[in-house]
Amino acid sequence: MSGAARYASVQSGSLNDQVILQMPLVKRIAYHLLTKLPDSVLLDDLIQSGVLGLLEALKHYDAAQGASFETYAGIRIRGAMLDEVRRSDWTPRSVHKKAREVAAAIREIESKTGRDASANEVAENLGISVEEYGHILQDSLSCRIFSVEELSEEGEGIQVSEMSGNPFDKLSKAGFQQALADAIANLPERERLVVSLYYDEELNLREIGEVLNISESRASQINSQAMLRLRARLGDWMND
Repeated sequence: MSGAARYASVQSGSLNDQVILQMPLVKRIAYHLLTKLPDSVLLDDLIQSGVLGLLEALKHYDAAQGASFETYAGIRIRGAMLDEVRRSDWTPRSVHKKAREVAAAIREIESKTGRDASANEVAENLGISVEEYGHILQDSLSCRIFSVEELSEEGEGIQVSEMSGNPFDKLSKAGFQQALADAIANLPERERLVVSLYYDEELNLREIGEVLNISESRASQINSQAMLRLRARLGDWMND
């Protein structure tokens, strides 16, 4: 039975029936996101916030808009979960500040040189040691704004923009997604590989370290640097 059919089949039932019917979708999204978030994020918290997103979807879904209910609800559920993660982000402001400074330094260097900014160049630009730069990358791992999922979410603007009838909204979203794909494709080889293993193959950082024969902490640094480099290269989109 399709998502739309399942949705239609319970319209005469209670709201509780509708929520129960769609709980597998909520749990699937929660488990998927959990693999990409710090250990401090609890599965139950994601599911609870996802249910709130599901309720919003059940309330506002309009089949006439063309999207299936599962597609629409998935956007609402995932958005509610990410909102909860953002609200519960206890990462110190200093970590966010340093991460933004790194992204700005990468953008400045790459604009001037036309090539990938190295760790040494970024550290020199910031007036810090390479070791201290490594610590910033490590700290950024807990800063939940640094992920392809978050970049993509921010690029979409409104979580349900694909349901909008405004052609410019759809064009902007499609343009950002293409820019993100291009930016990932142009990452340094090792960073691109780590991003692929982490987000496409869904390996954790320990497993990535084993594949690449590096430590888990080094894998996390490479992942963090890739995210910061993407933010630097997508700065115009973020500002818009």
